[in-house]
Amino acid sequence: MRPYRIMGVLNVTPDSFSDGGEWFDFEAAVERGRVLVAEGADIVDVGGESTRPRANPVAEGEELRRVVPAVEALGGLGAQISVDTMKPAVAAAAIAAGASYVNDVTAFRHDPAMAGLVADRGCDCCLMHMLGEPRTMQDDPRYDDVVDEVKAFLAERAAFAVREGIAESRIQVDPGVGFGKTIAHNLELLRRLDEIVALGFPVVVGTSRKSFLGRLTGREDPHDRVAATVATSVMALERGAAVFRVHDVAATADALAVTAATLAAHGA
Repeated sequence: MRPYRIMGVLNVTPDSFSDGGEWFDFEAAVERGRVLVAEGADIVDVGGESTRPRANPVAEGEELRRVVPAVEALGGLGAQISVDTMKPAVAAAAIAAGASYVNDVTAFRHDPAMAGLVADRGCDCCLMHMLGEPRTMQDDPRYDDVVDEVKAFLAERAAFAVREGIAESRIQVDPGVGFGKTIAHNLELLRRLDEIVALGFPVVVGTSRKSFLGRLTGREDPHDRVAATVATSVMALERGAAVFRVHDVAATADALAVTAATLAAHGA
């Protein structure tokens, strides 16, 4: 069994930064989910509300309409199904439809009731760091020490989750690359990712196609940032990351397989 998992991104939205609209149609979304699993995704993360910078909120009813049918249709693929939402009602409906993982970019801050739901249903969860909320997070992000502050935040949110009854073994943490961070902040988080890993929870890394990679490489089209995404994923695996949230599963799977084999051969 490989020492990491790949989470394939499935945005059933019209406005995500990288693939907004491509998988908004139900049939297209289901087929995309099948492709992600065939390429090596262990988890399919279904999201019905964009969290790109300056994204507008989506009404609960609309998010339910987007997410639940896709979750239900993907249940027989053999991968774990995750729901990317900050709304307990959406999470509850997705869990009823077959999801067993809740990816909350607010780390239960948007609605603390999400923690109780996750605990009650026995789901896995990901707690992510985000400065502010999507509409404002990139306005002027500032930190004294981004790694120390993100680490302290994640430790506090994980402790809250445990107090609410979630088993430690079901908690994963995400430093939130690109969520209220400058290029320098993102690079520092990647460089010192082992300090986040030291918290003792599996670390999720989501750099896929993000704008800071475009600025570093000059690639304006997010689809042209696959190589840059792979590079950050390899570095993150070397530093102890456990879950890789990506759009391009096949390329990531190949790169991580070679990296993991090399680390194992060296006795890492």
